[in-house]
Amino acid sequence: MNTTSSNTKRYSISPLTAEICYQDESLIVVNKPSGTLAVPGRGEDKQDCLSTQLQQHYPTALVVHRLDRDTSGLMVFALTKTVQRQLGMAFSERAVSKKYQAVIQGQLSCEYGEISLPLIKDWPNRPKQKVDYLNGKPSRTCYHCLHYNKFSDWSYVEIMPVTGRTHQIRVHMQAIQHAIIGDALYHPESVKSAPRLLLHASHLAFPHPTHDRMIQINCKTEFFDYSRL
Repeated sequence: MNTTSSNTKRYSISPLTAEICYQDESLIVVNKPSGTLAVPGRGEDKQDCLSTQLQQHYPTALVVHRLDRDTSGLMVFALTKTVQRQLGMAFSERAVSKKYQAVIQGQLSCEYGEISLPLIKDWPNRPKQKVDYLNGKPSRTCYHCLHYNKFSDWSYVEIMPVTGRTHQIRVHMQAIQHAIIGDALYHPESVKSAPRLLLHASHLAFPHPTHDRMIQINCKTEFFDYSRL
């Protein structure tokens, strides 16, 4: 008699730890914790992520956009495919206003600035991205320095990405010699100074997909506190 057995290991999905910041019949906006995958990765051990956690409570929840694993902050989920398509178009057409909070190394030379550097995947060093003037895709990031602490040589900044390339904010800030503190991928020597990547998606504003009223959501982060520098 031939018998077969399965050695496939099943991984459980964690309870939802993300705070729900906004909810209606069309969509949900949550505050993703740092260190949590936004969507499933490759391999069964990477199925425990924010989208699968949320779908345990809202089975129809659909991903609209993503955040890096180590970035915390606001993520939008649609509750129908129609809403997912409409919100996806709003993101692709840059009808969504996005702001991030970050702590970076050093003091910026000016209070306001803009970074326009083309980005491309760094294939030999995946998952890194890199600046490539010949083959990179146009990428633009604006920033506003809110505070500089001379004792730590760190700056608090508000960052407004105009385009949405993978790792765009992280690579752009590193490229101008002001890497984000706690970035294990692009600024590993700073990890000893912070327990996590100090980057947080703090603001979203977009037209509601069913009634066109503007939705504005703000979400502070625990590290964005001048007294802790």
